[in-house]
Amino acid sequence: MQLTGVIKEFRAGEQMMRVLHDIDLTIYQGEMVAIIGQSGSGKSTLMNILGCLDKASAGDYKIYGKSVNQLEADELATLRREHFGFIFQRYHLLGDITARDNVSVPAVYAGMDKEARSERAERLLGDLGLAEKVGNRPNQLSGGQQQRVSIARALMNGGEIILADEPTGALDSQSGKDVMQILQSLNEQGHTIIMVTHDPNIAAQAERVIEIKDGYIIDDYHNEHYQHSTQQPEAILAQHKKSRLGSFIDRLLEAFKMSLLAMRAHKMRTLLTMLGIIIGIASVVSVVGLGKGSQQQILTNISALGTNTITVTDGYPWGDPRRSYNDDNLTPEDANAVAAQPYVVSVSPQLDGSAAVRYRSIQESATISGVGEDYLGVTGETLAQGQAFDEQSILRRMQDVILDDNAKKTFFPDMDDPIGEVLLIGAVPGRVIGVLAPKDSGFGPSSDSPTIYMPYTTVMSRIEGSAYIERFVALIDESISSSAAESAISQLIEERHGADDFRVRNSDSIRQTIESTTSTMTLLVSSIAIISLIVGGIGVMNIMLVSVTERTNEIGVRMAVGARQSDIMQQFLIEAILVCVLGGLLGIGLAFAIGELINSVAGDSFQVIYSPTSIIAAFVCSTLIGIIFGFLPARNAAKLDPVDALSRD
Repeated sequence: MQLTGVIKEFRAGEQMMRVLHDIDLTIYQGEMVAIIGQSGSGKSTLMNILGCLDKASAGDYKIYGKSVNQLEADELATLRREHFGFIFQRYHLLGDITARDNVSVPAVYAGMDKEARSERAERLLGDLGLAEKVGNRPNQLSGGQQQRVSIARALMNGGEIILADEPTGALDSQSGKDVMQILQSLNEQGHTIIMVTHDPNIAAQAERVIEIKDGYIIDDYHNEHYQHSTQQPEAILAQHKKSRLGSFIDRLLEAFKMSLLAMRAHKMRTLLTMLGIIIGIASVVSVVGLGKGSQQQILTNISALGTNTITVTDGYPWGDPRRSYNDDNLTPEDANAVAAQPYVVSVSPQLDGSAAVRYRSIQESATISGVGEDYLGVTGETLAQGQAFDEQSILRRMQDVILDDNAKKTFFPDMDDPIGEVLLIGAVPGRVIGVLAPKDSGFGPSSDSPTIYMPYTTVMSRIEGSAYIERFVALIDESISSSAAESAISQLIEERHGADDFRVRNSDSIRQTIESTTSTMTLLVSSIAIISLIVGGIGVMNIMLVSVTERTNEIGVRMAVGARQSDIMQQFLIEAILVCVLGGLLGIGLAFAIGELINSVAGDSFQVIYSPTSIIAAFVCSTLIGIIFGFLPARNAAKLDPVDALSRD
């Protein structure tokens, strides 16, 4: 190690303060060097430059003849990882992991095989008298034991050059003696030892003493009694190094493990960080589920009026001036002509009127609806009792009656089975042959007034005295395009009438409009819910920035033992992603819980329908939020200067 004209300056306000002045120094392999000086003399700064934790402001520094001045951050990390081992005064152990794992950290970044590094860590700890403490965390060890763990970590990758900053400064006298014996033993095995101390008694145990004062080397001498070792330290990494891919996976797993430990150590903070993500994801999934459920319910209600139906209504289109004086245009023959088309399944002519209806002492005004024999099949309504009209009912103008649920409740409130009873409809008697099931649909007639159904021919001739119908409903074959059928029916009626004196309503267009409307509303509300996801992401970023600040010292330790910038960035990015992914999963779970609660309360009348697409999208979104909002804190962590990071608690 050779320093030539090395200068180190720091900015203090607007001025530059020089702490090292033109340092010329050469350290040879196998030496045990003590750098001694009072506090503030620059000895720690010199050691940081020697250990590639800091860079000189000027001058040249070479290791094995290669200048390190122009090396990038990751190249300096390689030097620290493969050649240096650090022993710190305050130990700088990672508090969340065991002694074995602390010792193994440098080997993880160096790509050593997992079994080999575990075995070596235990052996080093055993050699240092900590065989029974390999599973203990730092807070379960004494100061001397923690320093031994620090020494074992320095030796993990071979540690051919060991830099010790006040290695006995925080220890009692006996532990200090033990540590010095270990360092001397390591030097005898061929390790180059560079230690910083202010204690002359410690320095006297080294082969060479360099005294520094006010940034200048004022003395450099050898202790005559010291025997210089000629051994070479064991080459460790070359024996157990994994492939590049295997090394990357190991580092990824280490980052994942440390992220989980950090989350576990700050459970409440992690939960509060997730809260925005949980609410946002739950909102998106729930809103989409509610939208899908509402859409399905509406479409079910439409289907109750007749699936794929086209209604042709008498009268000119809205806004046409002819509409006010000519509305009798549609006839049963028009309905029959449409029914004869191959794409039409069935047709039901219809017309409505009103009359006073009487049963015994009960008399009420009711709607009289004339319908065809296929009315139930066309509209999708069902009978609760009795039978429907048949072909003879229509041809013979029979005075048969089908009641809706309101009519049954009005005229037969205390009778379970009104089939066969006779009503007086105006002046026309009618015999009840059927009762319709209650209609849950919100579409179609929805008033509480009773409705009585009769054959349309009976209503035309016996009640209304008209030769025209008001409308007819055609059920279209499911295999035929409803829009094409609508055009064909319009063309057919227009040809028959010689004018467009009718209006056409396609139930499929209503379906499409409702689908479009509900989808738009779902998208709108989902967009609002996504805002909470973004707010949650900002919360994640803020908390991760705080986490970086809190764990600056840990970052410095990892950099000192050889972590690349990508390793540091990877660790904090994984933590942010884990927070968001876990928050996303909890949010999805919350959405399912909300949906089940709504389903249990609503029963069969309404069901939340979960969309796999929305769930996947929400999960992907939460992951992307982790990546996007975790990037800045992770980058800030990776860009920290090792020596500055180590100096913070």
